[in-house]
Amino acid sequence: MTRRTATLTGFVAVLLWALLALFTVATDPVPPFQLTALTFGIGAGVGLAWGWGSGTLSQLSRVPARIYVFGTVGLFGYHALYFSALRLAPPAEAGLIAYLWPLLIVLFSGLLPGEVLRRGHIAGAILGFAGAALIIGAGRGTPGSGAFVGYGLALLCALFWSGYSVLSRRFGDVPTVSVTVFCAATAVLSGGVHLLAESWVTPTISGWLAIAGLGLGPVGVAFFVWDVGMKRGDIQVLGAASYAAPLLSTVALVVAGLSPATWTLAGATALIMAGAALAARASAARG
Repeated sequence: MTRRTATLTGFVAVLLWALLALFTVATDPVPPFQLTALTFGIGAGVGLAWGWGSGTLSQLSRVPARIYVFGTVGLFGYHALYFSALRLAPPAEAGLIAYLWPLLIVLFSGLLPGEVLRRGHIAGAILGFAGAALIIGAGRGTPGSGAFVGYGLALLCALFWSGYSVLSRRFGDVPTVSVTVFCAATAVLSGGVHLLAESWVTPTISGWLAIAGLGLGPVGVAFFVWDVGMKRGDIQVLGAASYAAPLLSTVALVVAGLSPATWTLAGATALIMAGAALAARASAARG
């Protein structure tokens, strides 16, 4: 697989993740760890199909245990934080903050061997965080409502996923089929936390459909194609191209009527996308 093909493969994940917030809101009131367990159980099934189709299932036994721990912590941590954030805070705003991860990927990638961090990347980061600050400062939720806690969890989401993605680059020789185990372990961990801390909520018919959509797409195929992109593609170009995700995600929520179109939301989107443009330009100018 060429570097360009791997980069395009990784971008498929971005298109799928644009539906993550929309599907997550549609599963309400299913609690976050129950939702994580159900969707990652489906995601593990996607992984088995991936491994069977590619003939790589036998490689799972040769993957070091530390890789499985790393991948499980990344997937479990990010989605537990993400689903919790969207339950506590307005979904479009929380989603925008969580989608600072592409910007952070570009910044963190400057720490990798052979990559360069430019002034445009730093300027883009400042604009992106200004957009997040605009959302938080607007205070859509009243103190004590949980909205500000949700915003904080969304920011942790961005840090979690960007760190996981960039560190994945260091494990380029680990087969993508290993993500199957990450998904299965995440489902088991989430199920355990659900049994200890939550009560089962039976989803509605539309809720089950949204859960299936999450498990097959944003929490299924997306992780496998993203792994290909991170390990074999151009990580800075892919990170910059990922800035389409917050815009597409926000538009999907507004069009579906699940989030109001406000000037604050528009301003935050503009700032984050402007930061994206600066970082993308800096990435394109490297070399």
